Amino acid sequence: MAYPGYGGGYGGYTGQMPGMQMQMGQPMPGTVPNMPHGGYSGYSAYTGGYSTSDPMWNYFTAIAGQDGEVDAEELQRCLTQSGISGTYSPFSLETCRIMISMLDKDYTGKMGFNEFKELWAVLNAWKQNFMMIDQDRSGTVELHELSQVIAAMGYRLSPQTLTAIVKRYSKNGRIFFDDYVACCVKLRALTDFFRRRDSMQQGFVNFVYDDFLQGTMAI
Repeated sequence: MAYPGYGGGYGGYTGQMPGMQMQMGQPMPGTVPNMPHGGYSGYSAYTGGYSTSDPMWNYFTAIAGQDGEVDAEELQRCLTQSGISGTYSPFSLETCRIMISMLDKDYTGKMGFNEFKELWAVLNAWKQNFMMIDQDRSGTVELHELSQVIAAMGYRLSPQTLTAIVKRYSKNGRIFFDDYVACCVKLRALTDFFRRRDSMQQGFVNFVYDDFLQGTMAI
């Protein structure tokens, strides 16, 4: 199965992406001037410390309960209460499901606090990208603008793939913030799934049918 990217290097990326070393809400450095990154290379989990004075810890533990993890419905409540979506509509349950799947390394269907902190940093970077092109604060962007943001995040995709993506996530010719985030999550998760199997970084791999279904249907 060929990777939907261009030529040499690791398919789909123009260069090495920054890791998860930024503080919460800090813009990610990017290849496009004044455009924070939303793509990452290592996808390393957040390993920083936290304390009871951390507002995110308070939001998280109030909902997580005794098991210390949140499922999709709990994550939706947690993100809504945190106010990360700002003036945009709260995240849908389906978007929260794929957020969990993006970081769910042990396939529990839930998210721990370190994963939540990583998600928070990613969402902040994606939100800043979206706000940069949503100048009128309508909560939507146009199709060609999503293509520009995807390219600015460092993904090298063919025009055909970009067209398919924007059609999938648009409504009446516009893309809402929730759908934009869902698109970013799925693009990162699928790229991560592919990369783990492309050990030689050639841009193509062979999938066993069952492995392909497990990797894609879970996202």
